[in-house]
Amino acid sequence: MCGVALPASGGWRWTRSDHSRRHRRSTAARGDLVRQARKKQGLTLARFGELTGYSAAQISRYERGISPLTDVTVLRRFADALGIPPQALGLTPQPYVRRGRAIGPATAYPRLSGPRVTGTARREGGEDPVRRRKLLTNLAVTAAAATGAPILPTGKAPSENVAVGEVLVARVRDAMLGLHTDIAVPSVAVLHTDLSRAFTDFHACAYASLAVRLPRLICAAHARDGDAGDDRLLVHSYLLVTRMLIKLDEQQLGWMAADRARQAAEAAGRPLLVAEAARQLAVLARKAGWHEQALSIALSAADHPALRGGEPALAAQRGLLVQSAAYTLARTGDAAGMRELTVEAAAIARDLGPSAVLRDHGGGFSPTTVQLHLVSAENSAGDPAAALAAAKAVAPGSLPSTERRARYYTDIATAFARWNRRDECVRALLAAEHHAPEETHARPAVKSLVSGLLISGRTTTELRGLAARVGVLA
Repeated sequence: MCGVALPASGGWRWTRSDHSRRHRRSTAARGDLVRQARKKQGLTLARFGELTGYSAAQISRYERGISPLTDVTVLRRFADALGIPPQALGLTPQPYVRRGRAIGPATAYPRLSGPRVTGTARREGGEDPVRRRKLLTNLAVTAAAATGAPILPTGKAPSENVAVGEVLVARVRDAMLGLHTDIAVPSVAVLHTDLSRAFTDFHACAYASLAVRLPRLICAAHARDGDAGDDRLLVHSYLLVTRMLIKLDEQQLGWMAADRARQAAEAAGRPLLVAEAARQLAVLARKAGWHEQALSIALSAADHPALRGGEPALAAQRGLLVQSAAYTLARTGDAAGMRELTVEAAAIARDLGPSAVLRDHGGGFSPTTVQLHLVSAENSAGDPAAALAAAKAVAPGSLPSTERRARYYTDIATAFARWNRRDECVRALLAAEHHAPEETHARPAVKSLVSGLLISGRTTTELRGLAARVGVLA
């Protein structure tokens, strides 16, 4: 079941789309003004980039309107470098400064206070609310995890795999709110070992193991936050948590986790981790339908001078951010822009070589993973034929993890579903299930696909069985 063969109105009304078109025209006009002023002064893209701190590619995107020219900091740098009146770019005058304080609109990103991880559990009716969660009774691996032993596949029934995603979210939420009071805080060395095992679980799509490790890591990392040599533990824990919450479509909690990751990364002074937090915020913005903001977050982070060092990890992170921007353009229907940015990401990957970089916090970046990302992007752009053609160039065995292989088969299933090729869609989903049963049974995206198949045509024994295993009534 694992093989999947790929084929060679009346009155005028103001709407959000009207607003979006007007906004795009506005940012395109600013880009055109910048381009004219730059050329009038005889500045090349590269030279202008040196003056303002951005790459030639990023400035070109701003000038052509691919990147929305809305960030105040970027606009002020361009206005200052070219002598453009601030008002011409839609800027307000600089705020007055009184007694060392700027008087004007607040621009700082809101900060969330860190959670307390001890002494905060509430009792209602004499009973711990966490204990009342019936889903937690399915988590029989907790005792083994408390010893720090590796957590192995438990041989759960498919119905338990459906519940484990809900269990994971519930436990992570409680840990983020500081409701776990019974978690011992081990040494830093033990915590880093546990973090490595959590990454292994993520790559293996072992959700039951993650439902134990991630809450423990969050609580312990908060308890040890500030300890010498431990500034990355909290960041990595929240970055991993955010990726899981995005997969499980828990956007509200995902925003909270991503913001905490960003704050911790900035406090630790880790540019690579700050950039990864920005990428995850861009993903969440895209999922919320805030495409202009998602594009701005991803491309601004990609062009940050801190990612311009010679380290392969920095270049790979820049590539991941460009990929994220490409996916956002696909969601807006801009297939040409998506492909242009994908070519840019692919060029970065080729320079780095065939081995995957950033496997842990980025899912892996290489020519193969860029091609895998193109499959998803073509699907989002509404071209399943192009998605399947892109999938032909990916050898599943060359992907860096089980999690990436599961994504490959799920993306193929999505393309077949869009093309109304139901039997091939089911076969692709069964292949994803074979590689990653816990992820396939728990992900909302898979449930949505299966539900669509059930209501859109005839059902088969295979489809009904799959529907039962993912928790969708057949």
